[in-house]
Parts: sequence; structure tokens; C-alpha cells
Amino acid sequence: MNRKVLVAMSGGVDSSVAAYMLKKQGYRAEAVTMCFGVDKSGDDDNVKDASRVCSALGIKHRTVDFSGELEEKVIKPFINEYKKGRTPNPCVFCNRDIKFGIFIDYARESGFDLVATGHYAAIVERDGSFFLSKPKDEKKDQTYFLYGIRKEYLGSILFPLCGSVKSEVIKVAGDQQWGLSRRPQSQDICFIKDGDYRNFLLDRIGSVKPGKIIDAEGNIIGEHKGFLYYTIGQREGLGIGGGKPYYVISIDAEKNVLVAGREESLGSKVLTACDLNLFTECLPQRCRAKIRYAHKEADCSISLGDNELRLEFDDLQRAVTPGQSVVLYDDDIVIGGGIIRDIIE
Repeated sequence: MNRKVLVAMSGGVDSSVAAYMLKKQGYRAEAVTMCFGVDKSGDDDNVKDASRVCSALGIKHRTVDFSGELEEKVIKPFINEYKKGRTPNPCVFCNRDIKFGIFIDYARESGFDLVATGHYAAIVERDGSFFLSKPKDEKKDQTYFLYGIRKEYLGSILFPLCGSVKSEVIKVAGDQQWGLSRRPQSQDICFIKDGDYRNFLLDRIGSVKPGKIIDAEGNIIGEHKGFLYYTIGQREGLGIGGGKPYYVISIDAEKNVLVAGREESLGSKVLTACDLNLFTECLPQRCRAKIRYAHKEADCSISLGDNELRLEFDDLQRAVTPGQSVVLYDDDIVIGGGIIRDIIE
């Protein structure tokens, strides 16, 4: 407990209570607020709130500017994926490369043994190896977004909220009277201020070209206004009339073509994934997997090729989307994951 831990503090309830718990447990804690330069006034407010909590806890507080890292590690890959007709998850990039990548390196270089955050996740040890695991509050489970953490970093991370539920965390913050406002939990992309990622992409990429919408047989059934406006499973904005609605089934960025079909065409059982991060060298033959954060885990079979996973689900999965992550679970343990590359018909 005497080891030095650097706590990532946003000034919100979760990270503040995480710091409070570590201090109470006897860790030599200090805190840092990561500033990303997206919203200057927001960064200033976060720093003020975090500094106030740290003063109450009697721990040192510092700030660090990661705006350049956000641009290189998160925003540019986000844009490049959309250019390829894929739908990326920037939170996965940010956690993997910044919050549990560059930040851990920064902490080690600054003389800290451990880092901690207010994420709802857990780290457990099995047979001498560390694994990412679900927290007590499964409604707040954030392991889907954290699967990309490098295996060798897991032993240097603390998740103090792993055994708490959100209502308990809120009560602790209220009892301490830090004066924190209950910020709404945002599901939007942090670096897109108005929440409209299409406008953000257009600002960065410039104009987009309209193109054909075809059905599975190759018949032209409409025209799209630019494939950046669409994602797999989307129904709105296709402008195809008559009978049952059409949905985006696939996107061919090179040909600037959307393939649309009826809802029953959205189901698929087999996918491949690349950019893998595995926490074990001995994957089971079967596991449960999530193809997106809000999707239920589903039973599947696994086969591992050359830096590629092939998953075959027992049941059809709706709107499997290239660019999103698929995360593998063995009960509550995360055994790995990767970026969905292809859907196999």
C-alpha cells in the first residue's frame, strides 16, 4: 500500500472517489488531469474541480497536455477509418494508446509505481497472470472499451471502483462535500463538440461525392449523398421508397457504393478481426463475444490464424460493423479482442 500511484482525475465524481479510496487505503497518491485541448473552458473547469478535490484530500495535483497525442493517436485514425468506409470506436483508441499507454509511460518516467482511474472495471490474477475483468456494477461495465490495454501494463493499473456500484460512489462524493456537479455521462465522442461526427469529418476531409445505392444483386435502387453519412444497419437517409424499409448492408469506399437490403439481410454469423490484443496464448475453442458496446454477449466458436481471429456465432448477429471492436469473454474475464475487419457471408 506504500507504493506511489498516479491517479487520472477528470474532476468528475468517479475519478474523485477513486482518489479518495486510494488515499484511504494508504497509497501514496498524487493526481493528474489530462487536458486534450478540445474544449478550453471544459479543460479549465476540469482542472479547477480536480484541484479542489486534491486539496481536500491533501494530495498533489498536476496537469499534462495530451492534445498532440489525441490528434495523432485518436483523431487521425478515426478519420482514416471513415475514409475506408469503416465505423471506428475512438474510445478504444484513446484508452489503448493514451489513457493506458502514453499515460502509463509518463507515470513511470515520473517515478510512480502504479496508475489508477475511475473506470468501472477490475483486474484479477490467475495463475500468475493479470486479466481484465468485469466490475461489481455490470450496468457500468467499461471493459469493452478497455480490452486494448497491453497485457504487460495490467499489473501497473488500479481500478478502485471495481467493487462499488454507481449509487455508492455518488453517496461517497456527496458525503465528502467536494461541491462537484453531477455531470451527465456523455455517450458522444469527446473531441466532437456538437456531437455531429459527420460535420466534423466534412471539416477535416472536405467535400464528399454522391454515389450509387445498389441491392445484393447489383441493381441500382437509389443514390447516396456520400458514404461518410452512413454506417452499417442505418435506415434513415437512404431515400428509397416502396414497401418494407431498406438498411445499409455494406459500404464499398473504393467504388463509392452502398449496398442496401431488407432488415433480414443485416444478420450474419461469421466475422474476422485484426489488430488483436489477447491476454492469453491459449484461447478456448468457444467463448462469448460482444460486437459493440450496447450489444449482448453471444456464444461463438473461435479460430486463430495469422494475426487474425475468425468468430462463428451460434446465432445471427445484427449489423456486424467493420471498424468496430469485438471483445471476447470467458465468464467475467476479458480474454482479448480486435477490430472487426470482414463479415463472411
